[in-house]
Amino acid sequence: MAFRFSRKLLMVLLLVALVLSACNIAPQAAPQAGAPLQGIGQGEGAVSIVAWAGYIERGETDKSYDWVTDFEKATGCMVSVKTAATSDEMVALMNEGGFDLVTASGDASNRLISGGKVQEINISLIPSWSKVDKRLQDAPWHTVGGKHYGVPYQWGPNVLMYNTNAFAEAPTSWKVVFEEMTLADGKSNKGRVQAYDGPIYVADAALYLKTTKPELGIKDPYSLNRAQFDAALALLREQRKLVGRYWHDAFVQIDDFTNQGVVAASSWPFQVNLLQASTQPIASVVPAEGATGWADSTMMHIDAAHPNCAYKWLEHSLNAKLQGDLAAWFGSVPAVPDACKGNALLTDGGCDLNGMANFDRIAFWRTPTTACGDGKQDCVPYHEWVTNYIAVIGGR
Repeated sequence: MAFRFSRKLLMVLLLVALVLSACNIAPQAAPQAGAPLQGIGQGEGAVSIVAWAGYIERGETDKSYDWVTDFEKATGCMVSVKTAATSDEMVALMNEGGFDLVTASGDASNRLISGGKVQEINISLIPSWSKVDKRLQDAPWHTVGGKHYGVPYQWGPNVLMYNTNAFAEAPTSWKVVFEEMTLADGKSNKGRVQAYDGPIYVADAALYLKTTKPELGIKDPYSLNRAQFDAALALLREQRKLVGRYWHDAFVQIDDFTNQGVVAASSWPFQVNLLQASTQPIASVVPAEGATGWADSTMMHIDAAHPNCAYKWLEHSLNAKLQGDLAAWFGSVPAVPDACKGNALLTDGGCDLNGMANFDRIAFWRTPTTACGDGKQDCVPYHEWVTNYIAVIGGR
């Protein structure tokens, strides 16, 4: 049936267009379900983010570290944060919904993409995208089929954190947390070491075995055939006899190193920084075997309630000042190399100190699948990592 505009309706439409233009709000067609936003309009007044501890700071812990307040003043988008302790928790929260963004590591990001929980990012709406480290722009943990589902945020290694009173020299191997031994303070490491409370930690065991048991033929700690996987589990069961606590809360681990006699563990630079700031005898190292690590991307929920504010945050997250301040606070490496110079908190040597040169030594977290990378489909998938690691922690 033909439809004809009346002059009155045409005048109303013209008036609406003029009002929108005066308010500097570009009218935009709603994107198809799952398609990226095509233009950024007025902010909705809020944005909710699931994040790792220490990733979204507003100066409450230390007033020098605040990259939220100015954003809220400039955009009117009030930031709320839900802290998650593991990638599995992040996936669960995003599956439940109610959040706009998540700072996902590689062992969560691909699950969120394949599960249809995050939307494609229109990088043309992010002016600072060109400033992102070229090694991260098309990284496989946020780019699938040539489409970007995340904006790089920070990266770094899972370091070996240790108490300098228990070690006369810096440990050179992950052996100190996997095998029983007498430390330089004359005491056994039994009950004084920790392991990460997450199934992805199986990769840490595999990385150690890659060097110490080359006959297993491990090439990629996230692509393990049955024999390699079983060997990693056997090592983790032996480690279980040494572990005083499996950690997932960064602040609980800090207390354990301060008050509970823990002397060695896999950790994040974040805990190292806070412990050193409180004058604890703590240092960290990337051992000879290398380290697992994380390259985190900010991803947007498929049903984000505040897409305009979310895009405003995505652009803000690449600001060199934020990137440098966050790297100084967390002990991570910025996704924007420009942040490595001229930042008072990070200092010009901060990126080197935080491991900028370690990129090729890090096995970045990735969700294990049956695909082995050599055309074979006999690798152990992540759901088996989950069930088996729970059994290890439970002493089975």
